[in-house]
Amino acid sequence: MTKNRKFTLVSRPDGEPKPSDFALVEEDLPELDDGSFLVRNHYISLDPAQRGWMSDAESYMPPIALGAAVTASAVGRVHASKNSDFPEGQWVVGLAAMEEYSVCQAGGFTAPVDASLVPSPTNFLSVLGAVGMTAYFGMIDDGKPKEGETLLVTGAAGAVGSLVGQIGKIKGCRVVGIAGGADKCAKLVNDYGFDAAIDYRGKSQAELEAEIATAAPDGVDVIWENVGGIIMDAGIASINEYGRMVLCGLISEYNSPEPVGTRNLWYLISRQATIKGFLVRDYPPRFPEGIAQMGQWLAEGKIKHDEDIEKGIENSYDAFMKLFSGGNQGKMILDVSPEE
Repeated sequence: MTKNRKFTLVSRPDGEPKPSDFALVEEDLPELDDGSFLVRNHYISLDPAQRGWMSDAESYMPPIALGAAVTASAVGRVHASKNSDFPEGQWVVGLAAMEEYSVCQAGGFTAPVDASLVPSPTNFLSVLGAVGMTAYFGMIDDGKPKEGETLLVTGAAGAVGSLVGQIGKIKGCRVVGIAGGADKCAKLVNDYGFDAAIDYRGKSQAELEAEIATAAPDGVDVIWENVGGIIMDAGIASINEYGRMVLCGLISEYNSPEPVGTRNLWYLISRQATIKGFLVRDYPPRFPEGIAQMGQWLAEGKIKHDEDIEKGIENSYDAFMKLFSGGNQGKMILDVSPEE
């Protein structure tokens, strides 16, 4: 009997997740029902949003049940099947869990993909996956960038932020990124083509506001917000009249035991600016459109992306926590593929 190893949630984190909040367990695989199929996961996406799913607070996703494998997007191959639409050997991508094998049902979130079209199947978790679709549709539909405008991206060196900034450049914007550390800031300018980069580390809100004003002397028309806290407040202070903020994440607040909030909303009133939360969950029917455009920009060399891949289901905790320490270099992915 094939065994399945799973990275499970055993207690709800209070503040920063601890190793004791999780357990790596091994279990027998269940028998397949008619219409279901078994996927051998190869790569698992690690995302800040998973921290929210570990809590029992209100969210757009149901909380992960205690004792269950941590919910995650994954790409893998069908290992066994009782569904003719998903034959053995077919590559698939979808919402699954942090485990080596996933039982999937017909009509679920899993979709077939052609791995021969990409340099690596991991691309379906990064530039051509939910990360790339978040950046694309969030910017095009909600950011509405126009030539000559200024775009401010927080968490700019991350998987989503780096793509958002490059889309802004394609659309003719001046792009300013905020990231942690000199190396990441250099990467924004030298690799991703940002016009300016600001290192937030060790700086007060007032200092950040001053640096944003220097990098964007005409103010900011679009803010892509991934971080929250004083970084978000500093960005709001720079927003122009009729500016737009796309609120994608609040990673600086996810491990805070108390709500943080923002104190600068007055600027949105006085400058008639807007703020809109963005989730990619409503966009799967339009993914072919986004994948086609992102794929074209990728082929033309207009988009660059990085993937940070850690090997082994046993390293799930350490890989996940790199998201919050800033230790990852690009899209964080866990390689659980079988040994050749």
